[in-house]
Amino acid sequence: MQRLLAAARRPILSRPPSLSGPPSRFPLGLGPRLGFAMVASGNPAEHTTGTWQRVSSGPVPYEVYSKPVEKSPQDDREYRVIRLDNGLQAMLVHDAKADKAAASLDVAVGHLYDPDDMPGLAHFCEHLLFMGTEQYPKENEYSEYLAKNNGSSNAYTGTSNTNYYFNVATTALPGALSRFAAFFHCPLFAPSCTVRELNAVDSEHKKNHQSDMWRIFQVNKHLSKPGHPWRKFGSGNKESLSKVGRELKEKGLLQNGNSQNGNSQNGNSQNGNGTAAMKSADGSLAATPNDSRAASPAPSVSSANSELEGDGGVVGRETRRRLVEWWSREYCAGRMRLCVVGKESLDELADMVASLFSPIPNRGREPLHMINDHPFGPNEMGTLVSLQTIMSFHALEISFPLPYLPPFWRHKPAGFLAHFLGHEGPGSLHSYMKQKGWITALSAGPQNLARGFAMFKITLYMTPQGFEQYETLIHTVSKYISMLRSSNFPAWYQRERSLISATRFRFAEKRRPDDYAVWVSEHMSWPVPRELILSAPQLVQEWDENDPVNGGEREMREILDTLVIERSRTVLMAKAEEYERVRGKDSIAWEKEPWYGTSYHVERLSEDFVKKANEPNDLKELFLPGPNEFIPTNLDVEKREVEKPAKRPFLVRETPLSSLWHKKDDQFWVPKAQVIMDIRSPVPNTSGRTFVMTRLFADLVTDSLTEFAYDADLAGLSYYFGGHSLGLYMTLNGYNDKLHVLAKHVLERVRNLKVSPDRLEVMKDQAKREYENFFLGQPYRLSDYYARYMLSEREWTMSELLEEVPTVTPEELQTHIAAVLSKVNIQMLVVGNMYKDEAARLAQMAEDILQTSSIPASEVIERSLVLPSGSNFIWTTPVPNKDEPNSSLSYYIHIGKTTEPRVRVSAALLAHILSEPAFNVLRTREQLGYIVSASQWNLTGGGETGIRIVVQSERQPAHLEQRVEAFLREMDEKLQTMPAEEFQEHRVALQKRWREAPKNLGEEVNRYWGHIEQGYLDFHRRDNDADLLESITKDDILALFRSRAGPSSTSRAKLSIHVKSQKPRPAKISVAAMEAFAKKVAEHGYAVDEQAWKANLAAEGDAPLEKFANYWRDTLLAQASTVSPQVAQELTKEVPALLEQYPASDDGKDVVIEGATFVQEPKAFRASLEPSERPRALVDWNDLPTSKF
Repeated sequence: MQRLLAAARRPILSRPPSLSGPPSRFPLGLGPRLGFAMVASGNPAEHTTGTWQRVSSGPVPYEVYSKPVEKSPQDDREYRVIRLDNGLQAMLVHDAKADKAAASLDVAVGHLYDPDDMPGLAHFCEHLLFMGTEQYPKENEYSEYLAKNNGSSNAYTGTSNTNYYFNVATTALPGALSRFAAFFHCPLFAPSCTVRELNAVDSEHKKNHQSDMWRIFQVNKHLSKPGHPWRKFGSGNKESLSKVGRELKEKGLLQNGNSQNGNSQNGNSQNGNGTAAMKSADGSLAATPNDSRAASPAPSVSSANSELEGDGGVVGRETRRRLVEWWSREYCAGRMRLCVVGKESLDELADMVASLFSPIPNRGREPLHMINDHPFGPNEMGTLVSLQTIMSFHALEISFPLPYLPPFWRHKPAGFLAHFLGHEGPGSLHSYMKQKGWITALSAGPQNLARGFAMFKITLYMTPQGFEQYETLIHTVSKYISMLRSSNFPAWYQRERSLISATRFRFAEKRRPDDYAVWVSEHMSWPVPRELILSAPQLVQEWDENDPVNGGEREMREILDTLVIERSRTVLMAKAEEYERVRGKDSIAWEKEPWYGTSYHVERLSEDFVKKANEPNDLKELFLPGPNEFIPTNLDVEKREVEKPAKRPFLVRETPLSSLWHKKDDQFWVPKAQVIMDIRSPVPNTSGRTFVMTRLFADLVTDSLTEFAYDADLAGLSYYFGGHSLGLYMTLNGYNDKLHVLAKHVLERVRNLKVSPDRLEVMKDQAKREYENFFLGQPYRLSDYYARYMLSEREWTMSELLEEVPTVTPEELQTHIAAVLSKVNIQMLVVGNMYKDEAARLAQMAEDILQTSSIPASEVIERSLVLPSGSNFIWTTPVPNKDEPNSSLSYYIHIGKTTEPRVRVSAALLAHILSEPAFNVLRTREQLGYIVSASQWNLTGGGETGIRIVVQSERQPAHLEQRVEAFLREMDEKLQTMPAEEFQEHRVALQKRWREAPKNLGEEVNRYWGHIEQGYLDFHRRDNDADLLESITKDDILALFRSRAGPSSTSRAKLSIHVKSQKPRPAKISVAAMEAFAKKVAEHGYAVDEQAWKANLAAEGDAPLEKFANYWRDTLLAQASTVSPQVAQELTKEVPALLEQYPASDDGKDVVIEGATFVQEPKAFRASLEPSERPRALVDWNDLPTSKF
C-alpha cells in the first residue's frame, strides 16, 4: 500500500548535508539519537599494532596487514587490509554468499579544501570525474555497464572527504572495478561536459535553495571565524565556479581559456593551440573523443552540440583548467581508502585491487590533513543567532565546540553525555520540558564537523509556547548540565553502554553491500589499529575504575566541563512572523547570508543571562535515569540447518478477527524478530476528518509512550504506531527477548488511551505544520503526490486535511477512537527468532487487549483508478512556495494489471531499459534539471502498474513534457535497433535483481508484507517472474512500448501532472536571434567582433536578455563616433521581432501541447475513472485446511 502522506515529521537541522549522494551516515557505535560522525580520520599509519608483510607473487606487489581484522562472531565474511605501493589502503571483503558486489573509494578531501576563490570545486570534481576516462572514453560507459549488470552508483562530497561507490552483480565486479579505478588515474574531465556539469551543480544548488536544512547549515558556516575553512560554500553553483574565469576575462588575462597571469599552481605548459597541456597519471589528459558525446533526441532549440557551448568558452575552459590543476594536486593515492566487497577470494581481490589501483599516483600530499583550529572563536561563542525559516517550525539548537572525536574511540565520552542529555525517560530534560508543554522532541549528541573539530549539539523542537519562552528553555538545559557536573556516575552507566554496543556488534545483520562498503571506507581513516577498523567505531569500552587518568571517566568530565553557556552558540529558528509575534515588529535588524539569502541576526548573551545560566540546578524534576530494564538477557538462537531457506511465511492462525502469517528465521540466525500488525477498520477513511482524527489518535499513543519506550529503543527494541487510510499500523522490531512486553504496553495504550486536551493541542499543531510544510517541499514530491492522488480511489488532499485539524475536539476524538476500534480486521506477520506458538500467543494477546468485533478482510481494501485507453490527460497546478524556482513534471503511462504475469514482467523490463537512457538524455545531455528518474510505478492497492518519468527543472512543465515525449520517440528507434546481446543484458540484469537474496531480516519482511497487505499472497512472484523473463522477447517489449508508451499510440493511457513555479524567470534570447542581430549590426556599418560576442554571450547557449542588452549597448556606444547613435536606437527596435522569430528554448511563454485533455476539476476527473479490480489471493497455499478459532 502506498502511503501518500509521507511528509517528514520534522526538519533535520543538526547534521551537515552531503552533496549529490545520500544523507550523511550515522556511525553504528554512538547509539540511537546520539548524533553522528560524518567523516572520521587521523593517520592510521601511526596507529598500527601489527606489521605489513610484502606480497610479490601477484601481477603487482602490495603489502598485507598481519593481524586479523576483529569482526562479529556472527559475521561469516573474511577480511584483509592491504596497502599498495602508492599508499592507497584497501579493505577486502570476501563474502561467499554474496549475490551483489560493491566498492567504495573515500578520498580524504572535501569541500573545506576548495580553493578560496572557487567555492564548490570539490563538488564539481565529483560531478565531472564521471564523464569518461582514457580507458573508457564513452561518457556514460560506467553507468551503462552497471545498469546492464544489475548495478548502480553514486557519490557525495562531504566536508573533509568525497566518497564514490557502486554495486553490481558479483560476476561483473572485475569490469566495474576497472571502469571505477580509471576515474582516479586517467579521467578525461571531458571539456564537452564542462557546461553540462556546471549546470548540474547549479541545478543541485537551486534544488536545495529553499531547503531549511541547507540554509541553516550555511548560516552556521557563514558565522564562523573570519578566514576559517568552515565558512566555505561547499555546494557551489555556476556563479561561484565561474567567477574567477569571468574576472580574468574582463581583465584580458584569458586567451583561449588559459590563464595569462602566471599563477598556475602545477606548471601546466601551453600546447600549440594555446590550451593547457594538462596531464593525467600516465602523462596525458586527452580532449573528449568524438564518440563520447551524442546528440539529444529531436533536439530542442537549446540542445545545441557545439564545442563552444560544451566547454563553456574561455570562462568554462578556465574553470576546467583550475579543476584539473586542483585534482592533480589533491587527489593523491595516499589520501584514498578503498573497500571492495566481492565473491572472489581474498587473494583474487587483492590482485585485482593492486592491478587496477596502483596506477593512481602518490603526489606526496599529507595523507589525512587535519584542521585543528575550531571555527568557534571568542566572538562566535556566547551568542544567540535568530534565523528565519522557510517551513513552519520552531527549533532551538545549542552548540558547544569539541575536539575531533575519533581519537576518543575507546570510551566515546561525548556519547556518554549524549545518553543523559538526549534521554527521554523519567527525570530527563525531555520529560520535564514536554510536561511543561514546551517541546515536542529533543535530540542531543556529538557531531564531527570535519577532520579536526567537532560539536556537541542539543536541539529542541519547540511548541509555540516553548518558542515564547526560549530563554527559559536555554536556562533549563543549563540546569540539567549543571546537575550532570555535580553528579556521581556509577560505573554501571558505562557498563550498560558497553553491553548494548557489544550486543549490537555481535548480532549486526548484513546490509546492502554498497552501504557497507561506504561505511567501511569512511571509517578506515579513523586513528585506530588496522585490525579494529570494524569494531572500534562500534564498540564502547567499560571504564577502568583503577585508572583515574586513562580509565575513561576523566575524558568525559573534561568534555562536560566545557559545556557552559559562554562557550556555546545558540541558534533560534522560526518563520519571520513568529519573531514578530514574540519579539515585536521591526525589533530585529536582519542580515542576509550571501548564498541562500537566509535572514539572520546575531546578538551577544547578556552578562545577567550567562550568570543565571551558570547557577546550580534547583529543579527537583530533573534526575539521572535508572538501569535499563529492556537490555536483553536471553540471546539464544536455535539454529537448525536447512537445505534452502523457505521463500514465504505460513498462515499459522486464522480467526474471524485476525490472520497470522509466520516464518521462523532460517537464514540470519540473530535473536531478533519483526512484527507487523495492520489493524484495519472502515472508519478512518470515510472522510478527510476521520482520516485526520485517526492520525491524531496514533500521534497521541506514540506521545504517551515516549518515556516507557525510550529504554527499549536504546536497548535495540523499537516500535512504530501510526494511522493510514485503512486504519492503524503497528510494527515492532529488535531483540525478541522482551518484544512481548513492549507489544503489550503499546496495545494497552491503544485500547485505553484517554485524550488529554493539552497534548491534543500539541499534536494538532504538529499535524497542521506538517500539512503546511508539505506544500513547501520539493516540487517533484508534489507532482508525484498529486499523481498518486489522482489515481487512488479514496484519498484526500493535504488542503482538505489541513482544513479539518483546527476544529477537532477531545470529545469528538475520544468518540472516534471508540468507533475505529469497534470493528476491525487484523493482518499480522511475524518473522524472526520466534516460534509459531509464540507468534500465536502474540496474536491472541492483541485480540484479548483490543476486545473488538470483527469484520471481513474484504471490507477494508485499497484500489486505484484506471485511466481509459486512448487518453492523454494533463493537470496543472502552481508550486505553492512563490520563491521556489523549480517546476516539476510527473509523467505516468499506464501499462496494465499486475495480476497478469506477462504484462507485469514486460512492464518491469521496459522500465529497466528506459531508466538509464532517461537519466543520460534528460539530465546529463539535455540538462533539464538535477532530478530525473524513470521507473515502474505500481498504483495504490498494487493491482495496476505503469511507468512514471519525473523531471524537476527550472524549465516550465510543458517544455519538460515535450522533451519527455521526444525521448520516448527516440526510444522507439533504440528498441527497434537494439542488438540481441544488449537486450539479453537487460533481461539478465533484471533476473539477477529479482533473484537477489534478502540481506537481513528487514528486507525479508518487506518482501512478504506487500503481498499480505495487498491481499494477493503471491510470495513466489520474484522467482516466477525471473523465470518468465526468459520467454519475453524484444518484439514483445517493442510491441508493448508502441501500444502503451509511445506518444503516437492511439491506445495509450497517460496522465501528467504539471507543478509550475510561480517565480518569474529572467528573459532569454536564443543563439539564433543573437546571430541575426549581430548580422544586422554589421550591415548597419558597425565593426562586429564575432568571436568576442559569442564568447561573452553564447558560450552556454541562450543568454539572459539583460546581459545581451548590456553587451551591445556598450559595444555600440563605443563606436558612436563613427556610426550615428540614431542607428543604434533603430537596431534596438529590431530585437522584439527577433525574439518572436527565433524564440529561446525557455522564454517563459506557455508551450501549447496539442491533443491533450486538460483536467479542470480533480474530483470530477477522479469520479470519471473506473476503479481497479478488487484484490484477490492469486495462490491458495492451503496452510490451514480449516480455520482454527
